Amino acid sequence: MPDRAPQPVDRQLPTDEARDLISLVRDIAQREIAPKAAEEEDAGLFPREVFTLLSESGLLGLPYDVEYGGGDLPYEVYLQVLEELAAARLTVGLGASVHTLASYSLAAYGTKKQQVEHLPAMLGGGLLGAYCLSEPASGSDAASLRTKAVRDGDDWVITGTKAWITHGGIADFYTVLARTGEDGPRGITAFLVPGDAQGLSAAAPEKKMGMKGSPTAQVHFDGVRVGDERRIGDEGQGFAIALSALDSGRLGIAACAIGVAQAALDEAVTYATERRQFGKPIADFQGLRFMIADMATQIEAGRALYLAAARLRDAGRPFSKLAAMAKLHCTDTAMKVTTDAVQILGGYGYTADFPAERYMREAKVLQIVEGTNQIQRMVIARHLAGPEGR
Repeated sequence: MPDRAPQPVDRQLPTDEARDLISLVRDIAQREIAPKAAEEEDAGLFPREVFTLLSESGLLGLPYDVEYGGGDLPYEVYLQVLEELAAARLTVGLGASVHTLASYSLAAYGTKKQQVEHLPAMLGGGLLGAYCLSEPASGSDAASLRTKAVRDGDDWVITGTKAWITHGGIADFYTVLARTGEDGPRGITAFLVPGDAQGLSAAAPEKKMGMKGSPTAQVHFDGVRVGDERRIGDEGQGFAIALSALDSGRLGIAACAIGVAQAALDEAVTYATERRQFGKPIADFQGLRFMIADMATQIEAGRALYLAAARLRDAGRPFSKLAAMAKLHCTDTAMKVTTDAVQILGGYGYTADFPAERYMREAKVLQIVEGTNQIQRMVIARHLAGPEGR
């Protein structure tokens, strides 16, 4: 029933340029990403050629300064691009978000010389980035990281292991947080490490329940030597840089979550309007109609929340609390909506013949990455009631 087919999201965009950009992204998603998503995810294939195309199209540096190859666009627009990419394939949407996160430290805290030297290639030169904060023994407690960087003349020697690194082993550059001083958050410094640095290696990718096309791996630093000119910010400033980056990164995850949820809703609506039981489309049964209405409402609420946080960021106002709320609500919504989509498809939803089961498997990781949703609740509560143990 074509008249009931889902329509593209009617987006609130600030300019005609932004509307043209979304049209470009939708075209790329429909031609280059969505048709191969299921097959490549099942085979565990990473679409590097898609990221090359995104880079060539100016889509991997959208929120950064045009002087260095970025798009100089507000987060309000950038996040909606991520949503469109994630709806086509989460490996691509999340990968673009991680690349943006990996570029953030240098773009926001690097010297002019560092930015001139590195950002053009990072933002539009075909490179792919990774962000190295978590470790095998320090996930949520990121300030306890043990990877060390020891000064040796004009160089730093980095030794340790990072864990759960998206693009681990295939990235061209890594933003690495390492301990250069005392225990705790004040002894951490950020570095920009090239992917081909001697002593840098990656373990075999993790075997995951979803996002099989996106490599997640431990990255080992065995005496990796980088010059002091690759230190980002001041010594001991790294943890503050990391927290600042994560506030923005959480918005990226929120947008990706809404993209996956929207894709699942579209699949459920299409199926429900075409599948007939008892002589009529199952979409005519009130129980399913109410499920679809609730799914759509939660998606719109999530989209409004992440955009509200983005507009605060674009206005230069504090947005950490709203970013945590957006990450929490949007990823929980994605999990609920994708689970409901499987239910609407019934037995077919549990098979790989339809994408609903893949959406559900992929949604789960979004409640974990860049701060679990339990951590988001802690962040929100701190903003409201102050730190624990006062």
